[in-house]
Amino acid sequence: MGFWKQDVPAIDFEEWNKGTRAEKIEPMARHWAEVGFGAPVALHLFYVVKIGLYVLGAWLVAATTADIGGFTDIAGWYDEPIVFEKIVLYTMLFEVIGLGCGFGPLNNRFLPPMGSILYWLRPGTIRLPPWPNRVPLTAGTARTPVDALLYAALLIVLAVAICSDGTGPMPALGTAAGVLPTWQIWGVLGLLAVLGLRDKVVFLAARGEVYGALTVAFLFAGYGVDMIIAAKLVCVVIWMGAATSKLTKHFPFVISTMMSNNPVLRSRSVKRKFFERFPDDLRPGRRSRVIAHLSTAVEGLVPLVLLCTHGGLPTAIAAAAMICFHFAILSSIPMGVPLEWNVFMIFAVVSLFLGHPRVGPTDLDTPLPILLFAVSAGVVVAGNLFPRKVSFLPGMRYYAGNWDTSLWCLTESANEKIANGIVAIASMPAAQLERFYGSKEAAQIPMFMGYAFRAFNTHGRALFTLAHRAMAGHDEDQYTLTDGERIVSTALGWNFGDGHMSDEQLVAALQQRCGFEPGEVRVVVLDAQPIHRGRQRYRLVDAATGEFEHGYVEVADMVTRQPWDDMLPVHVGD
Repeated sequence: MGFWKQDVPAIDFEEWNKGTRAEKIEPMARHWAEVGFGAPVALHLFYVVKIGLYVLGAWLVAATTADIGGFTDIAGWYDEPIVFEKIVLYTMLFEVIGLGCGFGPLNNRFLPPMGSILYWLRPGTIRLPPWPNRVPLTAGTARTPVDALLYAALLIVLAVAICSDGTGPMPALGTAAGVLPTWQIWGVLGLLAVLGLRDKVVFLAARGEVYGALTVAFLFAGYGVDMIIAAKLVCVVIWMGAATSKLTKHFPFVISTMMSNNPVLRSRSVKRKFFERFPDDLRPGRRSRVIAHLSTAVEGLVPLVLLCTHGGLPTAIAAAAMICFHFAILSSIPMGVPLEWNVFMIFAVVSLFLGHPRVGPTDLDTPLPILLFAVSAGVVVAGNLFPRKVSFLPGMRYYAGNWDTSLWCLTESANEKIANGIVAIASMPAAQLERFYGSKEAAQIPMFMGYAFRAFNTHGRALFTLAHRAMAGHDEDQYTLTDGERIVSTALGWNFGDGHMSDEQLVAALQQRCGFEPGEVRVVVLDAQPIHRGRQRYRLVDAATGEFEHGYVEVADMVTRQPWDDMLPVHVGD
C-alpha cells in the first residue's frame, strides 16, 4: 500500500466486469487476504492522530480539575475517582457526538466523515424507538424539536460535568478532590434514558452498555469504595461477556480478516499464513484459530485474576496482559474503527485495577454493585440466547463475528427515492463512492472490496446466497447490493455493525417516506446465531409488501465454504 494511494487489485477491468457477482468477489477476496482493504498509510496515520487528540483531550480534562495536581503530575491523579468519572463522561461525549466508533473512511464515511450530531440536532431525521408500542410518548419515527433539544441537553450536561471540580474530601474513597456532584450523574443518566427510549440509535452511539453502566456505578460514591468496585465489575462483565460471545465457530474468521487488514503487518507472505491455503482456501488457518482461542482465554480468564488479586506481581501480570490485549486490537486499526474504546479500556485497567488493587468485592458496603453486575450480566446472557431481541452492543458480542446483519437490494429508482425522500446529511453509499473515486466504474473496485470484507465473515456467505432468493423473479442486474450498515449510515447518521438498526423497523420508516413500489427494495435480514443453536434465522422483506420468506441457514455450512461461495444450502420455513 502507498502513502497516499490505495493498493487495489490488479485486474483486467473489462474482463472482470463480465463475471457474476461471485466471480467478481473472488479476486477481491484474494487481494484482501494479502493486503486487506489496502487503505493508504496516510489514512491510518489520520486515525493515529485522532487517537492522539482524544488522549490529549482526556489528559486536559483530568489535569484541569482542582485539587489533583497539574498536567505533568500523572502519578498523582491517574487513580483519582473524579478523574475516572470525567474520562468516562468525556468518552461518552466523544462517542455520542460521532467522533468515535464508525468515524471516517474506514467505516465508509467519506463526505462528511461523521453523522450523529449533524443528524440528531436536526428535526425531521429518522429515529428508531426500541418499544414504540409499549412505552408512552415514543411512537413515530420522525425526530421532533423536543428530541433535538434532549440531545443538545445531554451534550451540555456532559460538557458541564467534565469541566466541573469535585465535591471535596472523601476519606472513604481516599480523595481530597471528591467526586462529581450527584445531580450531574443523574442528569446524564436521565437524559440518556429518555433519549434511548425515543431513539435507540442515540443510546447505542453513546455506548450506553459501557459508559452508561459505569455512570450508574458513580451513583454509589457515597457508599465508601462501592463506586470503585462497581466500576471494576462492569469492566469484568464487558471482558467476560465479550469472551463468552466468541465461543462459536465465527470468531476465527474475524481474526484472519482483521490480521490481513492490519497496517502493522506489511508482509504479504505473513498475512497469507492466516488462511488455510492461500489462494484457493481462504478459510481461517491454524494461526488464526490459535490466536482466536488464546485471545478468548485471555479475555475470559485474566479479568478474574484482576478482580480477585490484591496487588503485587499477579495483578501486574494480569494488567499487562489486558493492556497488550487492547493494544493489539488498537494497532490493527479494525474496520468500524472502535479505537478510543480500546484506549479507554487500557486506562480503566490502569486507573481501577492498578490504582486500587486492594479494593475488591469483599469490601462492599452495600449490595448495589452486585445488583449492577447482575443486570449487566443478565443483558449479556439474554443477548447471546436471544440475539434478535438484544443489540450486539449491550449483548457484548464485540468482534465475535456473530452479528445481526442485512443486505439491501436496491433498484436505481429506489436509490433516487431514498435520496429525495429523507432528511439526511450524507448521500447514498454508491453516490459517495462515485464522488470519492471519480466515476461509477472506479467505484466498483472499493464496492466489491466491501463485499469481500463481508464475505470473509461467515454471515457474508449467507447474505449473498439469500440475495439471489430476495431478487428471484427479477433481473439481478437491475439491483445494487448495499450493506445495511451503509443504509443506516445515510438514513440514521450512525452505524457500527448492528443489524438491529437495519431491520423491518427502518424498512417501514423508509417506505413511509419514499413509497417504494413492489420489487424496488428487497432486504435480506439475517439474525445472529444464538449461542446454544447452530443456525441463523433469516427473513426476506419487500419494502412495499412485507416479509415474503423466512427460514434458516446452518452455521456448519457457512464455515466450510469460501468467501465467494453464494450457493449455501437454505432451509425455508420453521
